[in-house]
Amino acid sequence: MPRIPIFSFGRHAEEEAPLRLSSFTPVLSLEGLQVGVDNLRHDVHLSPKFVEQMRLHIARFLVRHGDVEGLLATEVQQGQGNIIRPASNSRPQRIELADLKPLLAEIHVAALNHAKAQGSPVLDLLARSAIIKFLRFELHAQFAQILERCRMTLKSHEGLQQYKVLEYGERAASFQVAKKIIQRKAGQELLRTLRDIEKETLARTRRSLFGNSNDEQYKLFLNPLIFTEDGRDTYLNAEQYVMLGGFDRDPDRFSNVRRIVCEFLQSAKLELDQDPDATLDGWLNVPENAHELVGAGVPDESTPEGRAQVDRLGAWINLVEREKLMEYVAASYEVAPLLAEYSPRINAQQLKNALISKEEKVRVEKLIAEHGKLSTDSLHAAIDRVASCRGAERAKKAGRFLRDFIRYHRDLRQLEALNGALDSINLVANDKIRQLSAMNGTLYQFLLPDEQKSGEEKVVRHVVIKADVRDSSRLTRSLLERGMNPASYFSLNFYDPVNKLLAKYGAVKVFLEGDAIILAILERDGEPGLGVGRASVLAREIVEIVRGYNQLVERAGLPGIELGVGISYQDSPPMYLMDGEQRIMISDALNDSDRLSSCSKRVRKTMKSADTPFHVYAFQTVSDADLEDSPEDFILKYNVNGIRMSEAAFHKLEQEISLEPCKLELPELKTHEEYRLWSGLVPVGNDIFRKIVVRGSRVPQVETRNLSLQHWTDQWYYEVCTNPAIYAKLEGVKPAGKTATAK
Repeated sequence: MPRIPIFSFGRHAEEEAPLRLSSFTPVLSLEGLQVGVDNLRHDVHLSPKFVEQMRLHIARFLVRHGDVEGLLATEVQQGQGNIIRPASNSRPQRIELADLKPLLAEIHVAALNHAKAQGSPVLDLLARSAIIKFLRFELHAQFAQILERCRMTLKSHEGLQQYKVLEYGERAASFQVAKKIIQRKAGQELLRTLRDIEKETLARTRRSLFGNSNDEQYKLFLNPLIFTEDGRDTYLNAEQYVMLGGFDRDPDRFSNVRRIVCEFLQSAKLELDQDPDATLDGWLNVPENAHELVGAGVPDESTPEGRAQVDRLGAWINLVEREKLMEYVAASYEVAPLLAEYSPRINAQQLKNALISKEEKVRVEKLIAEHGKLSTDSLHAAIDRVASCRGAERAKKAGRFLRDFIRYHRDLRQLEALNGALDSINLVANDKIRQLSAMNGTLYQFLLPDEQKSGEEKVVRHVVIKADVRDSSRLTRSLLERGMNPASYFSLNFYDPVNKLLAKYGAVKVFLEGDAIILAILERDGEPGLGVGRASVLAREIVEIVRGYNQLVERAGLPGIELGVGISYQDSPPMYLMDGEQRIMISDALNDSDRLSSCSKRVRKTMKSADTPFHVYAFQTVSDADLEDSPEDFILKYNVNGIRMSEAAFHKLEQEISLEPCKLELPELKTHEEYRLWSGLVPVGNDIFRKIVVRGSRVPQVETRNLSLQHWTDQWYYEVCTNPAIYAKLEGVKPAGKTATAK
């Protein structure tokens, strides 16, 4: 948000540093998307399963909050996870009702994955907007259906006991009268669930896939006003902001309060841009500006800033009192606790006015007396508090009112931005329109995973992971000399633990060698495409598991297992040949992963005593002129308990997740190695994320005999770090603004 300097006024102005207000204009952009068959809006088709289940949930909320369960008992019966609804011209059907939160989380995560697979974050914004539009529509559609069912049920009870007919008639009438209240309560339940899944799952998944882009736009989907028709809901205002007047004659109506606040800002001699209205509107969208201006009604006079806030607070109170608004401000806060006791029997605005006007007080007292069970004690106590609001309490309420109004103003503007986006969306329910839009390539579909078409099972890319045991011949010989079975040793401490991880990461076993496991992660069309990220986490977990088993066997005096892991990526599907019924994979990534996982014996001896936090190194042993044909043949590799990934895999990882450069204080290497570190979060399941740190380093050219540095080449190699100390140090380290280079 841009910071715009303004200057205050009053007796302390000469002490005050220039005041800065922030400006914000909500925007929800769906630019870059194709318009649908009407050439005006974007055609969106939501999951049929999701639509059916959400209709049941919304109907259940409305029935419960409308207190018509008894009236519709023959049609709707709530059980444990079930709803019974009548089918047209048939006996009632039993429909299994999925849990609301997992259902909403699943459709949103599926949309995120689809957006990632298409490389278009705006698709997720489109899906979120379409879901909100659908939920809004169904709140009204389901209410109308329930009301009609109430009327039909009431009609079917004619001729029964008169008292039952009267009771059911009153319930149906109350349901219709309380429409806004019932829809508001149902909408609040939906909003709470949306906020829960945003906090628990969506925010982290989205930032893992796309970074922090569009964060401000996503706040529009969590707006408290999101399920109101126009943002003007008296009860919601009282609960979330402050209750404003609802009639043109009310001095605390929105338009009048906005005029007064703008006058207050202008009286502070603000520097307005060429478009004063837009500048003022931008300031009125940042609640923190209220604290900058008046210190939330309780400024600290011990500082120059606080003393200037005292002056501005005094000017604000004088302006509010001049406009005869102060009593309405006090009444707006005192009426909120009364709504639970007196509303909806008594209109909320009438109740607020009773705290100010004697005439309204008399009318409300009569209404309370008519209901019999209600008491006027709470009303009279609130009237006394409004009348006695003076001094510091008056200033505090005035400051709070300014902040609450600006919060409401911001959320209204956010609602307007959202509504503008929703107007550009066409929720396609008609099959003919859906098919026409799909044929023309203008239909955006957001389906649940189990509704994806079989055609999307096509493999489009793949990642190969090879985990190779170091010096397996020596290890086998050592075990045989002890009279032990090497096969069972490798099986218990390596093969079996790794096999248990495959389903977790969607990996498949390509084949098993005597001292190595080769795995693959296949990326299919329509999936989020996180193959390299998941392969990196899987490889890290393999190293961690083997490290844990080594600690156990070494206590028993047995030799441990050392690994070298290679990760290779290929931007195409693998090929297969058939050996009888067995498929054998053919892929360049297999050979590449073999090279990446290998380790030169001579380098291993040299590096064994090196004090370094890394486990992967590469050294070039000849001049650039000799590398024209096969440069890899002249690379000495070190990979002991490390994970080396190919350059193609690293660049694919950059596309999969948000990799942030980071800087850590690590021991310097004897070769004064230049390296860079990146960290990122990889989603491996719902609510499950694993951090990885990737190191990139240039390949040094070295003297063959003693590996002494000659110069640095332009070739890079990459390691997925496995050292626990690196991850421990990273916990308290924030990403650096630029790529970090340690020398």
